[in-house]
Amino acid sequence: MRIVRFEENKSPGNARMGVLSADGKSVMAADGGPSAQDLAWYDETSAAFALLRDPKGGSMPIDAVRLLASVARPGKIMCIGLNYRDHAIESKMEIPKSPVMFAKFGTSICGPGDAVVIPLGCEKPDYEAEMAVIIGRRAKHVSKENAMSHVLGYACFNDVSARDFQFADGQWSRGKAPDTFAPIGPYIVTRDEVPNPENLRIALRLNGRTVQDSNTSQLIFGVAELVAFLSRSMTLEPGDVIPTGTPPGVGFAHTPPLWIKPGDKMEVEIEGLGILENPVSAS
Repeated sequence: MRIVRFEENKSPGNARMGVLSADGKSVMAADGGPSAQDLAWYDETSAAFALLRDPKGGSMPIDAVRLLASVARPGKIMCIGLNYRDHAIESKMEIPKSPVMFAKFGTSICGPGDAVVIPLGCEKPDYEAEMAVIIGRRAKHVSKENAMSHVLGYACFNDVSARDFQFADGQWSRGKAPDTFAPIGPYIVTRDEVPNPENLRIALRLNGRTVQDSNTSQLIFGVAELVAFLSRSMTLEPGDVIPTGTPPGVGFAHTPPLWIKPGDKMEVEIEGLGILENPVSAS
């Protein structure tokens, strides 16, 4: 199942939940539950979620709707740094012995087609293609063996980063969490349709040029391990997002560095999870 948040072109501002058809040509609305802003939609144990499995709000062609961010305002965006072996090598840093977590905020979220806005004073904005894990059931102190039952599904994510802010501050919050610096979408693919999330091609194209190209098999800490690890110290809730790290080819590692700029177009593509496209603009 491919879960979408969307609005009809004729009714902008009215977010709804639905399911993308298998051929990608239509959206079936799941009406009758709480608002599309309500994270209860993502709780697999809720009656509201059952409406997604049997949507009754009618079907509409894909060109009649605008897809929105797959998750509206997650309670937590728990990003994992240096989680690809090939990226750690590229960054000339040691392989982490345990996951390195940093946070983005709900206001960082934007959706497919939305502009990533470079904040005032940022001169070194960068891209990072990532696979995001979406939590579907409350998780606290879960084991690695049981962790996957708490995963709703997966989505494309772009961990946009202000490198000058990040490196100057010595900690990462300001550099990682500006508004629009967490594009996610175009949909959530439920875990039953992704038998092995750790064997998916992941790439990023900048203005049509492939600058990142790897596979999630390079993950140092896999999905189950990350969910279990994070649940030891915080309660994971439906709709929480775990971006799992980026492969090599990020902008700061190029010679000369390849910073994004207004007018650029970024495309994150992950095998089976679609293409997340975002333009870049100035503040």
